[in-house]
Amino acid sequence: MATITQKTYICCCLKIYNMRNLLRRSFSGIIYVLIFISAILFSKESYTILITFFGFLCIWEFSRMISLKNYAAYILFPLTLYLLISRQYSYASMGILAITLLSSTYLLYQLFVKKEISYKDNRQKLGLTYRYVIFSMCFLVLLPFYENSFHPYLMISILSLIWVNDSFAFLIGKNFGKHKLFPSVSPKKTIEGFIGGLVFSLLAALLISKFNLDFSMLNWLIISVLVSALGTTGDLVESKFKRQAGIKDSGNIMPGHGGILDRLDSLLFAAPFVYLFINYII
Repeated sequence: MATITQKTYICCCLKIYNMRNLLRRSFSGIIYVLIFISAILFSKESYTILITFFGFLCIWEFSRMISLKNYAAYILFPLTLYLLISRQYSYASMGILAITLLSSTYLLYQLFVKKEISYKDNRQKLGLTYRYVIFSMCFLVLLPFYENSFHPYLMISILSLIWVNDSFAFLIGKNFGKHKLFPSVSPKKTIEGFIGGLVFSLLAALLISKFNLDFSMLNWLIISVLVSALGTTGDLVESKFKRQAGIKDSGNIMPGHGGILDRLDSLLFAAPFVYLFINYII
């Protein structure tokens, strides 16, 4: 009888803990979304300031993750951002975009061949921080600046695709997932979850195309595929960095979510590719 009572007590405690964790995660997530959307809708300056602030936090979290003992990244980030904003379609900006895409592609290669990402000294760590965090964050800032104009609903639409993909990948993976997607890096992600996130992201893109006329329906569908596939792999790449560092989260600034880098990893990785498609392919 005592054993049954003890088991019941433990189950009740676990349910209460999970409920509290869910409420805490939901509350911090809602605050994050409200701040993000408010900054986008208020002005291009508020959006740029918010993402720049997030960028500094991501640099700090990633520097701790890879044990980078160098403050140059905090100086290089605003300088690079200023260059890209002031000369968005210059050859220098195109060169930085090419470097970012090549670096991201190489990180994907290292992920899929299960090769450890090497960064031995401060010089290599700074270069990795520059390519993985700083450049990608700069293109995240530039993403709603299309044809020299600020398009807030373009950014909100892209964010919606990311959030739909993440939400349904989690829900479907948790309830129906049986086949692991990449167990060596992220044991909880499943193939079923990935497909579910992609399908609902495509449905969301169809809906967005009816209201957001910046691009055609086909272009929105392509953007949703880029966001889903690259967002998921971006999450896996960051998980690989965390696994190599032996940590669970990049930080603890967002209760229930971890750090800002944990929250932005999908969008951060997908941003340069979506920027390329929007500005140079469409």
